[in-house]
Parts: sequence; C-alpha cells; structure tokens
Amino acid sequence: MVQEDMDFKNINEFQAGERIDGFFLVKSVECKTSSNGKRYLDFNLGDKTGEINAKLWELADGDDKRYSENTLIKVRGMVNLWQNVLQLKIEKVRESIPSDGVKIDDFVPVAPLEPEFMYSEIMNYVMAMKNEDIKNIVSYVLEENKEKLMYYPAAKKNHHSIKSGLLYHELTMLRIGESLAKIYTYVNTDLLYAGIILHDLEKLHEMESSVLGIVSEYTVQGQLLGHIVQGIKNLEVIGENLGADKEIVMLLQHMILSHHYEPEFGSPVKPMIPEAELLHHIDIIDARMFDMKKALGDTEAGSFSERIWSLEGRKVYKTAMENE
Repeated sequence: MVQEDMDFKNINEFQAGERIDGFFLVKSVECKTSSNGKRYLDFNLGDKTGEINAKLWELADGDDKRYSENTLIKVRGMVNLWQNVLQLKIEKVRESIPSDGVKIDDFVPVAPLEPEFMYSEIMNYVMAMKNEDIKNIVSYVLEENKEKLMYYPAAKKNHHSIKSGLLYHELTMLRIGESLAKIYTYVNTDLLYAGIILHDLEKLHEMESSVLGIVSEYTVQGQLLGHIVQGIKNLEVIGENLGADKEIVMLLQHMILSHHYEPEFGSPVKPMIPEAELLHHIDIIDARMFDMKKALGDTEAGSFSERIWSLEGRKVYKTAMENE
C-alpha cells in the first residue's frame, strides 16, 4: 500500500512505498543514458543520517547542467526497493533558495566533537612526548596540515567518512592507545602516539575533499601511490629537514608502513615492534566500532542491519538492551 501523505524524514527513516518531500545534499550527480536511449539524472543524495541513490527520469531543458555536487536541493519522490536496496524515484526537484531557511551544514554528517577541541587534545599528547625528534616531527606535520584537518574525513565512504572524521579517528585512537599503554607498560608511548597521529595523515593528499568533508575523488598521487607510500616518503624528507635521528624516522616509517598488516591491504611488511602491532589493532578496533555504531543507528531493536562491506559483509544485530 502506497502512503499518500508526504513527510519530512531523515534518510535512515525511509521505507519502501513512502512518498517523501524534503531537502537533501547532492553528494554526486551524473547525466546517464538508459538501455532504451533515454537520458536521466543519477543522484547520490545525503543528509546527516545517510545516503540514498535517486533517479530523475523526466528531464526538463537544462536539467543536465542545473544541479551540482555539494549543493542543496528540494525533492519530492517515491521510495522504491531496487535489488533489495532503497532507491528514490524523483517526481519533482528544484534547487534550494535562501527563503527555504535551510543550511547546508545541517545536512552533512560531522564528528561529534568540535575540530578545534580535537586538535587541541591531540596536541596535548604531542606536547607530553619526551623524545624531541618525535615531538618535532609530529608537531611540524600537524601544524602544516591544520587547516585541512579541521574538515577532512578519514575516508570517502567507509569508516569516519564524516566532516572532521580524520581528527576524530586520531583522537579516539589516542585514547584507546593511552588505556592500553597502562596495561602494556613496556610500550614506548611517544612512538605509539606518533604512529597513531601519522598513520593516516597523508589521506589529506590522497583524496580531494570539500570543506563539507565530502570526498569528490582520489588524487593522481593518491591513486598511484596511496597514503602509506606517500606517508613514508614525506616522513623521510621531514625527518631530514628537521635533523631527526635516522633510526627514529625509520621506526615511524615502519609504523606507517605496517599498519594495514597485510600486503593486499597495502602493507608490504607486518609489524615488527610492539608499538606497530598495537597501532594496527587500535586502528581496526576504532574503524569497526565506528561502522558498527553507524549500522546500529539505522537498525531497529531486535533486527539485523544490512550487510556491511567494511565488516566483511557481516550483518550487525541490534539488541533490545541498546534502548535501556
């Protein structure tokens, strides 16, 4: 039964058979041609709660050039189920205008903490470092990239793919590392914290992101080299310019080089020092817990989520205890 009333709903509340009316962020838009030769617009729309693919089949003159990424549009349409995935068939669409009273920042998923606060917290870890070479290297890299760090996500689609997601990923990992270091007291915290801060920082140059934290594409060097290779290359130059001890630089490079653990994921070597081993597992913990929390937010208690690609296709079950 098709619902006739139109409601303003978040994307994570959509159900098949609903007709919806609302504002959405254009995350991507492309004019395509169907198998029967008909041109249509293929959108990926988003809000703070998620994304949905949408199709505009009836094009008016100029529609193919009217809409662009990182803008707001008002949409009326029908939610359908296509190959077991929700999709929106657009019936009416227009660009947002000032009198609508909507702000684009309200439609972008953001980290739960303010970027300036997160940056300051991370710098507190750096200032407490005892090894001057490590402190100088990490301080230099953070200060050089502060502007981008305020908004950059940690990924295009997977974990921490939100505005300021890279800072949030680093801070939560530092807090995990600090707790684990109280158990494994033989671990060098300067090395561990530096590895946590540096391991993904070259994603700032691996991806192109808008100030909304939305990645449009991967850079040429990002595709040809990747953030791991870029990271160890830049660390070599920075260490030399700062006159850092070569072994310190090599240990930091090993942290970056081994944090994906497996060759198929970009790491040619596995961790060979305790700090690198911890870095890998802390990274995995934080990434998977982020993705699980996101999946649970879209799932009713007593039900399973959709299969999550980043969790090897697993479903996540939401227990009733979540609501207590």
